[in-house]
Amino acid sequence: MSNDLTITNVRPMAGPLASIHIVDGRIASIGEGSNQAEALDGGGAIALAGLVEAHTHLDKTLWGMGWHKHQAGPRLIDKIDNERALKKTLGIDPARQSARQIVLSAAHGTTHIRSHVDVDTEVGLAGIEGVMATRERYRDLIDLEIVAFPQSGMLVRPGTVALLDRALAMGAEVVGGLDPCAIDRDPKGHVDQVFALAQKYGRPVDIHLHEPGEMGAFSMELILERTAALGMQGKVTISHAFCLGAPDRDLVDPLIDALAKANVAIMTTGPASRPAPPVKRLRERGITVCSGSDGIRDTWGPYGSADMLERAMFIGQRNNFRHDQEVEMALDVCTHGGAKVMGLKNYGLVPGCAADIVLVEGESVTEAVVSHAPRRLVVKRGRVVARDGKALMDAP
Repeated sequence: MSNDLTITNVRPMAGPLASIHIVDGRIASIGEGSNQAEALDGGGAIALAGLVEAHTHLDKTLWGMGWHKHQAGPRLIDKIDNERALKKTLGIDPARQSARQIVLSAAHGTTHIRSHVDVDTEVGLAGIEGVMATRERYRDLIDLEIVAFPQSGMLVRPGTVALLDRALAMGAEVVGGLDPCAIDRDPKGHVDQVFALAQKYGRPVDIHLHEPGEMGAFSMELILERTAALGMQGKVTISHAFCLGAPDRDLVDPLIDALAKANVAIMTTGPASRPAPPVKRLRERGITVCSGSDGIRDTWGPYGSADMLERAMFIGQRNNFRHDQEVEMALDVCTHGGAKVMGLKNYGLVPGCAADIVLVEGESVTEAVVSHAPRRLVVKRGRVVARDGKALMDAP
């Protein structure tokens, strides 16, 4: 089947009307008119590069399973323990649930996902296997990168390191980690194991760091030191990084300097209930910032829609972005920021890039973000995969 296409009457990044000409799944040119047999009228919509969901947990969403009464305790470990128990009683099937979230994400214009997938001594590699099956089934809908993630801890649950090793051997692309001090209670040992796996398989690293204040700063310093020592600049992401939201500039500013020097990226969801990394200050220092939905209606909480335009709005709100150029920065976090973290080649909305495109209503990019109306059209590698807010592939 050909994936040559022209989308007429669109406004790339809310600029002048133009046509996007697609040949062999790539943007061939952006200009006027169409001489191709297959042409779609964009109706004056804004054309954006496909949205990038750079942090989520596909294997444990409850989407489509009916309403679950949320009653997890307030601490992080309470949520982890509650989730581990409910996986069995609720019958959360990783393949089925990841497919449901992928279809939802595609309908919202997401074309790439990085998903952290649980690996522990109780679930073993079931999550990895299930999400890998989904990746194969929906490969024409979305590109999916898998992080082998020790959600229940690594060293506190003997046998987890061996399972992570197997997950990477199976094809997981990224080594995950979690709170070296607060969960594993062995910061040096945790960082040693994460980076040893990264070195063994030549893979990047993405570590959840929920630890606040000085504890989080200590763990971050260890991660940055190891990144520099092993020459892994540009290959490490620290997710959440709540310690960067501390009000003490004497604590935070040296961390930002060190992040810039080590070329380590930051992922933020723009959280409402936790300190958040200062997006504008990070980007002014040249630090790559990406974003994601995190959990989507899972055992941790009832929230989440998998809409990365809505996520850009949350980032704008959390960072008090009010100028149009600031809201556009929040969108860039949810597009090019995620693309850079995932190492995507040929990503963007210029000739030569992969034809991953989403059309959205609005007079300006800022209006498109704050309104996040149903997506008129989503194109993946030159083929239409969603129309009017609905994916063309079904979920189980």
